[in-house]
Amino acid sequence: MFRVRLSAFLLALGVFLNSTSAAVSQEPEALLNRAVEASNRGRSSESVELATGALAGNPELAYAYYLRGREYFRLGKITESVADLEQYVRLRPDMEPRQWELGLSYYYAGQFQQGARQFELYQTYHDNDVENSVWRYLCIARTEGTEKARSTLMPIRNDPRIPMMAVYDMFRGEGSPQQVLETARTGQPGPAELEGRLFYAHLYIGLFLLAEGDEMGGKTHILTAEKKRVRHYMWDVARYQAILLSQLE
Repeated sequence: MFRVRLSAFLLALGVFLNSTSAAVSQEPEALLNRAVEASNRGRSSESVELATGALAGNPELAYAYYLRGREYFRLGKITESVADLEQYVRLRPDMEPRQWELGLSYYYAGQFQQGARQFELYQTYHDNDVENSVWRYLCIARTEGTEKARSTLMPIRNDPRIPMMAVYDMFRGEGSPQQVLETARTGQPGPAELEGRLFYAHLYIGLFLLAEGDEMGGKTHILTAEKKRVRHYMWDVARYQAILLSQLE
């Protein structure tokens, strides 16, 4: 019996060593492509492992840091996410103005001043994004209060996504959560579009209420947003925020 088990073990070990050698011998770019595919399939741990393998073969492979930084965030590893996204910027300084993901990681790492600066920088790349203005507001609110955040809210002219301008009005004190939800339901959106609209409505209502000190109301909307499972990085933000709120119970 021992010999049979030993033979089976040696066979399995050989298969493992062969597969490991094959993985090691792969070009970093091939590993990175696999990491991207794993990310697209929602397999964050696998994506991180593959990106790490790619970086072992080529530490200058900038996009691997960007991808791994995003996947670390999805895994709730915020410190690692910040480190990777900062490294991506060091390798690709031309991309720094586009790094809203780094701003989000700064926020959840408690680095609110760095977060505010990152969203200010993103404004120079895309100046018509309500979410960017709102996240800078949230960063400032955590250090200087909501009055200061509201008085310095970055102007947005016309974000075409429904209900983002209603979200903007809410944060600048000229709208309400109810108006955001009503706007999200305007027109005749199909089920998928309505689901997406309501996701963003509930997410930002929740974040607004949390900034205002309404933890119970904020949590209710964040949990509602999390249940909508839209295929976007912002859903991971809602999920992580929900995890943080559950830890306060």
